[in-house]
This record gives sequence, C-alpha cells and structure tokens, in this order.
Amino acid sequence: MAMVELAAETLFRIGSFPVTNTLTEIVIVDALIIAGIVLLNKNIKKIPGAFQNLVEIVVDGFYGLTESISPKSAMSIFPYFMSLFVFILLANWLSLFPGFGTVGLKSKEGIIAFLRAGGSDINFTLALAIIATIATQVLAIKTIGIKHHLARYFSFNPIFLFVGLLEILSIFTNVVSLSFRLFGNIFAGDVVLTTISQMFAFILPLPFMALEIIVGLVQALVFAMLTMAFMAILTTPHNEGGEH
Repeated sequence: MAMVELAAETLFRIGSFPVTNTLTEIVIVDALIIAGIVLLNKNIKKIPGAFQNLVEIVVDGFYGLTESISPKSAMSIFPYFMSLFVFILLANWLSLFPGFGTVGLKSKEGIIAFLRAGGSDINFTLALAIIATIATQVLAIKTIGIKHHLARYFSFNPIFLFVGLLEILSIFTNVVSLSFRLFGNIFAGDVVLTTISQMFAFILPLPFMALEIIVGLVQALVFAMLTMAFMAILTTPHNEGGEH
C-alpha cells in the first residue's frame, strides 16, 4: 500500500539536493503554465477561439475583482493575484489525476508515490506564503515609498508605535495562517483520497474527488485573495486613514 507521510518523500538526490514527490508535481505544474502561456501567445487572434475566450473571461473577471478592492493599485496587484491563483489551483487539481499518491516505488514500509500534491508539503506552502509576504512588502515600498511604508509600523506616538508593532507581528502570523490553511486542507484531502483509492478503485472515490475539486478551487482563491487584500491595504498610504 502507498505510504501517507506528513513529510514529502525523497525519490532521488541530485548531489545533496533531495528531489521529492511534491517537488516533482510542482515542476510539472510550472511546465504546464509555461506551455499554456506559449500556446496562448502563439495563437492570439482578433476573433478568439474557445481557449482564448475562456482565458479572457477569467482574466477580465479577476481584474475587475482586483479593481473593486484596490482601484489605484489594481495594475500592480493583479499579476501577483492571478499568478498565485492559477499556480495553486493547478497544483491542487493536478493531484486529483489517477496515479497521484498510489503509483510509486516499492519500499519496506510500502509504496513511495512518484507524485504527490504540492500543497500537502508544508515546505511548499510555507515558501509560497513567505514569497507572497515579501512581494507584498516590496510592492508597498515601490507604490507609496519607504518613508510612508515605515510610518505604518513606527511612530513617535506611543499608541501608534504599539499598533505598528502589532502590525509587524501580524506579518508573521499571516505567513503562518496562509501556509497552514493551505497545507491542512490539501494534506487532509490527499490522505482521504489515497486511503479511499486503495480500498475502493471505482465509484466510491468519486464524491470525495468532487469535494476535493471544490476544496482545491476554494483554497487557491482564499490564498490569492488574502494576498491581494494585504497588498491593497499596504499600497494605500497610511495617512489616508489618518495622520500619525
């Protein structure tokens, strides 16, 4: 039987670098996104086909959503928002294909799966949350300037200084909440689907798979929208809400 471990399993090493089954899935996701971009760029037409039409509808809808949250910074925030959503969604949905978590290498303990959901690896979700947080801080500095950005956290007024320190603390809590929310939901779904698929090959896994399609969509949307909301807040000059 396939093993369901908390940590991602190492398939092989390149020197001292471990290549895990979750990393393998992420590489496939990257390749699919790059292939999709290349395909779209080569086939852009004035009268769009089905694929181009779908992409335009999704992009237009998500840009409208970004603009409704942050009208002034929508152009800057949207690429991050859309990229995170597409990347996480593909990583979540790709893991629902047959063979994920069930086909792999034999070991003494069982089978080490060749492929596993990237979101079921805390290293992946934590790295994603850290990247999103750093991108948010960098975007804020580029948009409003370092002086206005630091004014959000530091002040000569003791009350505002205390509030600023709480905001600094919230940066770290946001990293934890973003990473563990995504990890917890995807890992739990991975365990359930792997277990059910090994016990029942047909029919019974289908309702669980349908549920995981929804969970994968919701978690991608939640992660991307929370990042977008943080960006919208931090790209708004602090003095627009009141002077220190």
